[in-house]
Amino acid sequence: MADSVLYEVGDGLATVTLNRPEAMNALDTRTKDALRDVLREAAADEAVRAVLLTAAGRAFCVGQDLKEHVGILAAGGGLTTVAEHYNPITTAIATMPKPVVAGINGVAAGAGAGFAFAADYRVAADTASFNTAFAGVALGADSGLSWTLPRLVGHGRAADLLLFPRSVKADEALAIGLVHRVVPAADLPAEALAVARALAAGPTVAYAALKEALAYGAGHSLVESLAKEDELQTRAGATEDHRTAVSAFVAKQVPRFEGR
Repeated sequence: MADSVLYEVGDGLATVTLNRPEAMNALDTRTKDALRDVLREAAADEAVRAVLLTAAGRAFCVGQDLKEHVGILAAGGGLTTVAEHYNPITTAIATMPKPVVAGINGVAAGAGAGFAFAADYRVAADTASFNTAFAGVALGADSGLSWTLPRLVGHGRAADLLLFPRSVKADEALAIGLVHRVVPAADLPAEALAVARALAAGPTVAYAALKEALAYGAGHSLVESLAKEDELQTRAGATEDHRTAVSAFVAKQVPRFEGR
């Protein structure tokens, strides 16, 4: 694994840290390769019940490493990284059967914003900001922004943010629904970790069902979504965690979930 992405697993939580602080965590090829691979690993690992995606330094991720990209273009290369990296990274975040928390410590731009928005829960430092960035470099959206942004802020505001890229500060991001919590920058590591640990200790199959239901309902009719809820509820209802929770409720105790 490249040292530009750190990966640690403990107590059901996988922590993925972008680690190119000197480049504001810009996404060069080795970083994209490593990020894609560790997210797939976390998704497949039954011992992992939640994922925390965060970053070192003063930025979360400024998106594509344009210095590397200039060289690729000069050599006659095409833009293949969407298929090779951004699509599988976004898919891994959005579809893995466990919650993903983004701890956003600073600027998240381009694909960096896309990865944050693909997460299930976003905790941002008060120094964080977001910028779609793509139109500014004559590109369309990638990393899922055409899908996530309208669902977070509505079609009209999504179009505004994409057509006229600008820096959206943390307080505005909270107000329009881009993030769930904003905390002082000094408190972000502890706050994001606490959220992720709480989810890692929760009913993992139920969380997976909720995540799948939200994604499915976004593109299907009420009747189809009700049928999907039935399918997912049947799955969750057969888990040991559900039986534990019901017994604990009757006994007026706090349930201890095992993720199965």
